[in-house]
Amino acid sequence: MQKIKVDQHGLTAFSWFAAWLFTIGFLQLPFFWKGIFALLLWPYYIGMAIREFVF
Repeated sequence: MQKIKVDQHGLTAFSWFAAWLFTIGFLQLPFFWKGIFALLLWPYYIGMAIREFVF
């Protein structure tokens, strides 16, 4: 008899979605396509915004 292991990754998906929403709100992305692009590259947008404060 085989044992079946089920992994739930709901917390990971929620944290990724929350970070995406934070990025759109924090950076106030003006265009719809920038918001869609932020789905994949939200760390880039955050880095560019923080760079203004650090350097």
